[in-house]
Amino acid sequence: MAVLDLFAQPDAGDLDELDSYSRTVSGVAERLIPSVASLRVGRPEGRRPEGSGSGVAISADGFVVTSAHVVAGSSRGSASFSDGGEYELEQVGSDPLSDLAVVRAKSGSLAPASIGDADGLRVGQLVIAIGNPMGYAGSVTAGVVSALGRSLPTRDGNTQRIVDNVIQTDAALNPGNSGGALADNRARVVGINTAVAGFGLGLAVPLNATTKLILGALINEGRVRRGYLGIAGGTKPLPGPVAERMQRKEAIEVLEVLADSPAAQAGLRAGDLIVAVDNAPVARAGDLQRLMVGAAIGRSVEITVVRARRAVTVKAVLSELK
Repeated sequence: MAVLDLFAQPDAGDLDELDSYSRTVSGVAERLIPSVASLRVGRPEGRRPEGSGSGVAISADGFVVTSAHVVAGSSRGSASFSDGGEYELEQVGSDPLSDLAVVRAKSGSLAPASIGDADGLRVGQLVIAIGNPMGYAGSVTAGVVSALGRSLPTRDGNTQRIVDNVIQTDAALNPGNSGGALADNRARVVGINTAVAGFGLGLAVPLNATTKLILGALINEGRVRRGYLGIAGGTKPLPGPVAERMQRKEAIEVLEVLADSPAAQAGLRAGDLIVAVDNAPVARAGDLQRLMVGAAIGRSVEITVVRARRAVTVKAVLSELK
């Protein structure tokens, strides 16, 4: 009897669950595949394209978001879509410090994707990746959000930055997926796939209020302007009595103050614990980076720090990050 049980028919409820999962993934794929492009980029000498990746149409009039590293150093390219359309690309703007770029396909009839908000994601939530890994256009993989709050180091020349709150997923990603869509179960794009972190681990830059501002700046100005304070720092727990008094647990510890920087001129010191900027609480590098927007350049900001367990406020005039 035990042997026969091995061949028993699956419970109807199990089939229903599988069908529901399959319907969700298939529905997302059907809605998003027309919006995901296969990108081929290269240099102007007429040689074969030197790189490939993916992109996501975000407007009917041709704007496509991708990863900055996909189009880095390129001056020409093309975008191919599932309907057979193939269009020349022009680069609109690129921001290596967020690993986001916007290109424009010379077409007025793209199918734009619906953009979601990655800040609403939860660990364990279903996500679907769509892109062109290994040159296989329109490939779909599914998995879950395996972690949130990861950090992705980026570089632009001598400038380094941390992309905060990066999405980690076990949806299979491979070379060529970069720039493609990471979507939720309602076919809303919540991330732009950027890297393979290891076997079974992929990373995506989140699409949220901060990165939407970056994309808007790239479309309108072709670049992103950021304020510059001039510190190196990291998250550190506040001392117990201070944490209790301030009703917060963490701050940004100033590890180094760069010479001749706005931070140095304001009197910030190594060992200071930054708890607020213009009364907005900060605890992580990403919190500070979000406040270093173009509008802050040239403006005096109040920085509240804990120094010798006492709250001290200094004023700094931010310059532009070059």
